[in-house]
Amino acid sequence: MPIRRLSPETVNRIAAGEVVERPASAIKELVENALDAGGRNIEIQADGGGLSRILIADDGKGIPKAELPLAIERHATSKLEPDDAGDVDLLRIHTLGFRGEALPSIGSVARLSITTRSRDETDAWTIQVEGGETRPLAPAPFPGPHGARVEVRDLFYATPARLKFMKSERSEAMAISEEIKRQAMAHEAVAFTLSLDGKVTLRLPAEHPGDAGRLKRLSALLGRDFEANALLIDQERDGVRLSGYTGLPTYSRGNAAHQYLFVNGRPVKDRLLQGALRGAYADFLARDRHPAAVLFLDIDPLYVDVNVHPAKAEVRFRDPALVRGLIVGALRHALHAAGHRASTTVAADTLSSFQPHTGLSSGPAYSPSAPSAQGFSGWTGWSQPAAAAQIIPGLNERSARVEPSWDGPAWPQQPAAEPASHDSPLINHAPTDPLDYPLGAARGQLHANYIVAQTRDGLVIVDQHAAHERLVYERMKAQMAEGSVTRQALLTPEVVDLDPAEAERVASRAEELAEMGLIVEAFGAGAVLVRETPAMLGDTDVQGLIRDIADDLAEHGQALSLKERLAAICGTMACHGSVRSGRVLSAPEMNALLRQMEATPHSGQCNHGRPTYVELKLHDLEKLFGRR
Repeated sequence: MPIRRLSPETVNRIAAGEVVERPASAIKELVENALDAGGRNIEIQADGGGLSRILIADDGKGIPKAELPLAIERHATSKLEPDDAGDVDLLRIHTLGFRGEALPSIGSVARLSITTRSRDETDAWTIQVEGGETRPLAPAPFPGPHGARVEVRDLFYATPARLKFMKSERSEAMAISEEIKRQAMAHEAVAFTLSLDGKVTLRLPAEHPGDAGRLKRLSALLGRDFEANALLIDQERDGVRLSGYTGLPTYSRGNAAHQYLFVNGRPVKDRLLQGALRGAYADFLARDRHPAAVLFLDIDPLYVDVNVHPAKAEVRFRDPALVRGLIVGALRHALHAAGHRASTTVAADTLSSFQPHTGLSSGPAYSPSAPSAQGFSGWTGWSQPAAAAQIIPGLNERSARVEPSWDGPAWPQQPAAEPASHDSPLINHAPTDPLDYPLGAARGQLHANYIVAQTRDGLVIVDQHAAHERLVYERMKAQMAEGSVTRQALLTPEVVDLDPAEAERVASRAEELAEMGLIVEAFGAGAVLVRETPAMLGDTDVQGLIRDIADDLAEHGQALSLKERLAAICGTMACHGSVRSGRVLSAPEMNALLRQMEATPHSGQCNHGRPTYVELKLHDLEKLFGRR
């Protein structure tokens, strides 16, 4: 078959398959055009999931009449400035769009209409494209002083086969809503209005630029819970700035849908950034839990390549190690600064589980006709206290142990039956009133596992095992950071066969792996020799460990598998070395545990991301009893 030139219409339809995957993709391209044009009020309308009709209206600078025909030509754009020789530097891209493909691609598969008035012109003009066929310019009315209105009807009518791959109208509408949310997160100073099938579903006023305005915008999109449990991120390293907000570990999710990443204001889905986010929370969350985060990376365009994919959703960094290190370091710094803080949703979930009692829910039935032996009518079978103990389960059981109240600089002497274990490592002899501390003063222990403490304005319930597990784990991590990890030599060095490129990557990181207790060396082409492993791993699967490390080096540039395995071993050792559930603690031990929690970062959650304590404010308790 001879080589032929494809017609412009065919070329545009091929390009449309890459750029306009679904209605949400078309809206993304059109909204980015509105943002690049300086729009400060953007209105989006979509009917029938965006397949029937799409309208994007903005108050930007508009398109001059003379340039309107060029706007619908492929690879025609106003966003790239050529030099004197006519060349364009694709590494200096400061706009969201730059490829010049969106409008001609949409016009080749739909009925496209662009009405615009530029700032320097008094009249508005419109141009139409139907299935790649352009209509002549015509004057048209315009509601504002300047801007553009882009209307798309019957998307994919010119390529009916594509319609078969569309999801339901509801699914397409949800994808559109999610896309507008991402754009709104990145541009808090721009007002957005989204209408789906004639109903306004999102109305976001413009916010003041900066952290306060950004958090207000995120609160409107992600909910007040995110605002209440978000930690501010603002770090810079070697000209790269990371800002935004990340959630507390106890404010985690079952999937990564609440992770939003932006590079120079552009929403992206990048494995490097997602891996860095996972690495930052590796010590705080189980593998099936995911942090909530909205992160913005600002970097010189010279050091990031956005011309990787037609949809511009992927990027490549010139120095990925710098970017990853910045993200991990900034997030861990914020988590460290949060101290023992836990998410507010923990208390809300606790309060929602309380059920007010309006009457007796169990016990003997009430019978007015059966008087008791004591002359009271109403209760049957309650003639003697002994009988009551037999009828009501648990009445004669021992109640939860309650500690004596704080009465001075030192705790009162414990009863002989429960002597204070003053040699316990938990005890702290500081003579300060515990009510002045964030976690308050221990007042009792329930079910030999839960410490109940009183604060100035409420109460705190602590899971003693989970809390002490985190304390021991942090202590072990600190010891690991102070010196090298103890190693154990293998009786017979183990040879691990890998792909030559993988083997080279592993061998090149021998020094880094040695710091974590793993001694490896190159063993010919496509193999590495393992001589020593971290002692705390015990009898480990060396082959699987090395292959996991090779995968991490290929994907993230760091040996996360070994770090995570060491962290998991530390977590297991901390679990076995911490205060067990069922151990009765004395008052000084309980208060010492509270004080250590306050002084230890990340003590608000255990090693698996579960909360270690629940705090209820006094006004919450009063609501439970109808006092508020």
